[in-house]
Amino acid sequence: MTGSFLDLPQRGGKPRRRGLTHVLDRGLSLAQVDGLIEVAGDAVDIVKLGWGTAVVTQNLEAKLARYRDHRIPVVLGGTLTELAIAQERVDGLVAWLRELEITHVEVSDGTIRLPHARKLALIERLAADFTVLSEVGSKDAEQIMAPYVWVEQIEAELAAGAWKVIAEARESGTAGIYRADGEVRMGLIDEIAHVVAPERLLFEAPQRAQQVWFLRRFGIDVNLGNIAPDDVLSLETLRRGLRSDTADTAMPR
Repeated sequence: MTGSFLDLPQRGGKPRRRGLTHVLDRGLSLAQVDGLIEVAGDAVDIVKLGWGTAVVTQNLEAKLARYRDHRIPVVLGGTLTELAIAQERVDGLVAWLRELEITHVEVSDGTIRLPHARKLALIERLAADFTVLSEVGSKDAEQIMAPYVWVEQIEAELAAGAWKVIAEARESGTAGIYRADGEVRMGLIDEIAHVVAPERLLFEAPQRAQQVWFLRRFGIDVNLGNIAPDDVLSLETLRRGLRSDTADTAMPR
């Protein structure tokens, strides 16, 4: 029955374009990948191999094969792309992605200084062969961008060919769209969402309180990223009203 006796908010099936759960793999073993898929595979829409971990992990090809077998796309960390940009090694990165049969790529500038025109040109180039997730916002909690700059950059990157634009928060949820204490910059989010359809965005939300806020603000089908593997099932219960934080969404009206 698997809860079929309950009237719950319904989730669309995979592959989803809305309600994405983007999971951060910081260095999972094959056994941990198998455990994640066994417990919550239907809730995992895309996995990011954090930062530059893909370069040093010893189980990369086996891990990619495991995710591929379960039709879970993988993207390498944006920091790796930034390093390739800084070293003028983008062609090498592209060749490696093809060798690894990776179909998604992240383009960010949260660590390096990258003229926006150059970033847009790179998005356009990569979008011809890959599904591009671009990222807006800095990893530096002290660097605050005006809301109109966020909107302008997001719109431009979508126009250049980005599939989704990631709203930066770091893996800690203490920068970008959040204040240093993890509080959501609500005014910023509202100004962005007033112009850009939320389904075109992926909000990094590693903390449960942040996930709850976005679910309440945009509903069950908001795209959330940088989710820890151990939190995937928790997030799915929040989406379905199966946890006290969002249980009111499943209550009779």
